[in-house]
Amino acid sequence: MGLKNFINIFTLSIWRSTFFDVLQWTVVWTLLATTLQCTVGVLLAILVNQKDLRFKPMIRTIFILPWAVPGFVTILVFAGMFNDSFGVINNAILSFFGISPKAWLTDPFWTKTALIMMQTWLGFPFVFAMTTGVLQAIPDDLYEAATMDGASAWTRLRTITLPLVLYSIAPIIITQYTFNFNNFNIIYLFNNGGPAVAGSNAGGTDILVSWIYKLTMSSSQYAIAATITILLSIFVVGLALWQFRATKSFKNDEMA
Repeated sequence: MGLKNFINIFTLSIWRSTFFDVLQWTVVWTLLATTLQCTVGVLLAILVNQKDLRFKPMIRTIFILPWAVPGFVTILVFAGMFNDSFGVINNAILSFFGISPKAWLTDPFWTKTALIMMQTWLGFPFVFAMTTGVLQAIPDDLYEAATMDGASAWTRLRTITLPLVLYSIAPIIITQYTFNFNNFNIIYLFNNGGPAVAGSNAGGTDILVSWIYKLTMSSSQYAIAATITILLSIFVVGLALWQFRATKSFKNDEMA
């Protein structure tokens, strides 16, 4: 592997177009899937934490159950559910609402949509559990003082709950973004990075890490794969450093 491989990725049309297409989807996938799973996890934790809600232990157990099932099992089950021909999504759920079947495994748009929904299901329980722990650690005195000052429920949520929760789970959110950026399992197990794209050696839903796998295992393009791996590492490290700096995650003195 030499400098020539780096040059080829950005100058040869076959590599340049594929690389930037895969990189674009990798970034979109990371942002949408991670943001959605974190948003769902945080919002559900806040809703379940309400004092007047009954059966909290049971509800929390139900929401955490998807986390207890091995991820690869869940992915394979979803792959069957989203099957274009016999999947329950098309044949039962969509048909019940009078919606036409979707090409979940053969249309890149619908495959990407299915992947994002699946990752939301797989990822929100962890964020839900972590957020629940943070919420239970917030002193009631803060809410009582805010209520005495005339703060509404929305004001308490915006000025007390969300800042403390987001600050506390910021490192966890960062790791979720990094994990999904390299989330090989869901891409590979669901549809092997497909559907196929004409004129490209990457599938329609391949992210960088799954494309690297194909380059090494299917086409023996070891030099290009190693080059992309280096670029991937630089991107991930840079993104992580930027997020740590932007969120000030480990500057505890500022929250004292």
